[in-house]
Amino acid sequence: MSADETAARHYTTVARAIAFIRAHARSQPGLDEVAAAVHLSAAHLQRVFAEWAGISPKRFLQYLTKEYARQQLAQSASLLDITLSAGLGSPSRLHDLMVSCEAMTPGEIKAAARGIDIGHGVAPTPFGDALVAWTARGVCHFAFRSADDAAMLAELRSLWPAATLARDDRQAHALMQQIFPRTPTRGSVHLVLRGTNFQIKVWEALIRIEPGQVLSYAQLARALGMPRAPRTVGSAIAANTIGYLIPCHRVIRAGGEVGDYRWGSERKLALLGHEAAQHGG
Repeated sequence: MSADETAARHYTTVARAIAFIRAHARSQPGLDEVAAAVHLSAAHLQRVFAEWAGISPKRFLQYLTKEYARQQLAQSASLLDITLSAGLGSPSRLHDLMVSCEAMTPGEIKAAARGIDIGHGVAPTPFGDALVAWTARGVCHFAFRSADDAAMLAELRSLWPAATLARDDRQAHALMQQIFPRTPTRGSVHLVLRGTNFQIKVWEALIRIEPGQVLSYAQLARALGMPRAPRTVGSAIAANTIGYLIPCHRVIRAGGEVGDYRWGSERKLALLGHEAAQHGG
C-alpha cells in the first residue's frame, strides 16, 4: 500500500472517531472508548493519529471543540483585513500551497464549455479519495468522495455538459501529489473558475484565508462589504465545487459550530483539525 493510500485509510478511521465523538459529546468519551468504537486498541489509534496528523488523538480533538473555534474566530476579527487585503495566492507560510485562479469568460460559460477538453480521475488524498478534473488552463473541479464514481462523474458532466471528458487516473495521482506533497514543499496550482461575478469574488476571498485560520459567515460578509448579507455569501460558498483548493471549509458558524459542508461535516472537521495541527493552532 502506498503512502497516499495509507493516509486515505487513516482518514477513514479519523472520520469514524470524529463521528463517534460528536454523537457522544455530552458524555465526553475517553481515548479507550473512542478506540473501541472504531475497533482499534488505544495504542493503535494513537499511532493512526500520529501518522496522519502528527499529534495525539486527545490533542487533535481539542481542535474540534466549539470553545477552540470561538477563540479562533475572535483572533480572526483582528487578522481579517490583513488576510483579505493580501495578494491572491501569496500565503505567508513558507510551505503552504500557493493557489492562483482565473475566471472563465461569459462566452465560455454560455457555450457550456463546448470545445474544452477536461481530464479527470480519482486519487487518494489525506482526507479520502477525491475526483479532480482539469483543463489545459488549470483545475476546474475537486470533489471528495461522498458517492460512488458514477454519481461523482454524473455531477461533473452536469457542470460541464458540452465539454469533452477523458479519464486519466495517472495524471490525477500526479496532481494530488502536487496538492498534497508527502514532504513539506512550496507548490502551486492554478484554478479555472466557473461562476457569477459575485460567486467568484467570494471564492477569491476564501483562497486568501490561510490554513489554520477560520472565519464566520458574518465576518466574511463584512469583509466583502456586505454586512447584511451573510446568507448570500453563504450561498456562494455552498456553490463551490472546487473543494479544499477553494477552502470553504474554513468558514464556520459564529457560535463555533462547524456548519454544513458539501462533502460531509466530519470531513470538514478533519480538514480544520489537521490544519490546526500542522500550523500550530
